[in-house]
Amino acid sequence: MTEKEEVDEILKAFYEVYNTLGYGFLERVYQNALYFELINRGFTCEAQKKIEVCYKGRVVGEYYADIVDQNIILELKAAESLCPEHEYQLINYLRATDIEVGYVLNFGKHAMFKRKIFTNEQKKRST
Repeated sequence: MTEKEEVDEILKAFYEVYNTLGYGFLERVYQNALYFELINRGFTCEAQKKIEVCYKGRVVGEYYADIVDQNIILELKAAESLCPEHEYQLINYLRATDIEVGYVLNFGKHAMFKRKIFTNEQKKRST
């Protein structure tokens, strides 16, 4: 499957879950439904994978990210709307890993998504 086909399939799964469940559930409900849908479509999903954040070679913190097929980070939200902080959070997740592509998927009143790309070359230049 090409990267475009992969992303198209992830977004189809996102809209399938949103159209079936609608608005108003907690993020965990959407996460469970989305990963069920993605696994049924042949993806591997790692929910809440621990990622260490390093500063000058030392671990200074950790966070947990949802990763699909080891190459896409998903940040799930169930908010009224997306705000810049959601996008910055995803960019920081990308910055702390070798993964270059991520999506914020919002199961709010209106289904929305934002794509972020932070290449490994950009990561090298920003350090």
